[in-house]
Amino acid sequence: MSISRRAVIASALAGTAAAGGVLGTPQAGAAPAPRGRAQAAPAASPPGDVVGKISVGYQGWFACKGDGSPIDSWWHWSQNAGQPPSLSNTTIKSWPDMREYTRTFPTAYPNLNNGQPASLFSSHDQQTVDTHFRWMRENNCDTAALQRFSPMGGEGPIRDAMARKVRQSAEANGRKFYIMYDVTDWRAMQSEIKQDWTNKMKAYTSSSMYAKQNGKPVVCIWGFGFADDKRPFAPAECLDVINWFKGQGCYVIGGVPTHWRNGNSDSRPGFSGVYHAFNMISPWMVGRMGTVAQADQFYRDVNTPDKADCDASGIDYQPCVMPGDLQSRHRAHGDFMWRQFYNMCRLGVAGIYISMFDEYNEGNQIAKTAENGSMVPSGSGIWALDEDGTSCSSDYYLRLTGDGGRMLKKQIGLTATRPTPPR
Repeated sequence: MSISRRAVIASALAGTAAAGGVLGTPQAGAAPAPRGRAQAAPAASPPGDVVGKISVGYQGWFACKGDGSPIDSWWHWSQNAGQPPSLSNTTIKSWPDMREYTRTFPTAYPNLNNGQPASLFSSHDQQTVDTHFRWMRENNCDTAALQRFSPMGGEGPIRDAMARKVRQSAEANGRKFYIMYDVTDWRAMQSEIKQDWTNKMKAYTSSSMYAKQNGKPVVCIWGFGFADDKRPFAPAECLDVINWFKGQGCYVIGGVPTHWRNGNSDSRPGFSGVYHAFNMISPWMVGRMGTVAQADQFYRDVNTPDKADCDASGIDYQPCVMPGDLQSRHRAHGDFMWRQFYNMCRLGVAGIYISMFDEYNEGNQIAKTAENGSMVPSGSGIWALDEDGTSCSSDYYLRLTGDGGRMLKKQIGLTATRPTPPR
């Protein structure tokens, strides 16, 4: 079972932050913060399905015993996927709002605090995917990046099934989608990713809803250059894969380390040529910050010089925006996420990547989530969206994402104040 991105990079990041600080502390010679809207160079590419758009990372990786999926287990719900999730057998940090799912599966958790059974959804159920893509449509999420881990092993059949289901829901809801390969623990990646694209995923580009940028089908590769043993690929291997996809006529996004530009901290040295071979760079930010002050620090010391580097190199820049880890109480009823939207829009970025849509494992989901303590299992210790005393509707972070998209597209003015109340 694939594990979370934050978990596999945590060891590489340990010790990099000073006590009381965060990753990305000011570097000597760091660019100063722009005043007001930055007079940034335009994106290297014109608006398309990722430039000028909100893209959301879509895991689609939850399954349940008895759901008819090829994996037939509690995939990503339980540590022991052969047993139903419970207080002692779980992988999640947030509890979904289950009210709009027509097919649910009973767990071994205690009942919710409102007395209702603690049931969960399966991503393999088409109604689940349809519901998620309807939420994207209702909240102006333009494009979904379907995560695809190594498809050659035991997860391959359900990953294939999820690609089919996402295509159906994307077409039904008028949402764009693209394949985002995650190379974590994929040791034969260099050859197998080409086989997978040629034999399976390339066919999806015939969909009217497959994302195109500059007239080319979009593919993202997440994980090159990270300083951990889960992605040990040498620069030459990575360049070969990037250039192969370009040779297939693709527009290639790189999901890269936070500190890709300096080649330190979470990035291996010697990968500058790899990073600069991508058409778009999208640095990973989960686990790097959790307050408004830290968001401002990253804007000044990381995002601003990142954008300048991309502008000088003719690369589109697509930073992450996160709602925040709910269980770590980062969200501040939307203030944390909105500050990131404000900072990225005043910087003039090419596009924004939301980390993530359905990441209940890391607590960074924007999908509908338990509003208050009555909607979580008794004794679970799981925080609901009102954890700081401010009532938030279960769809609040979807609505906030819609607002951020409007600001990115200049449909509303640049504002540091959240335009939508939590309820």
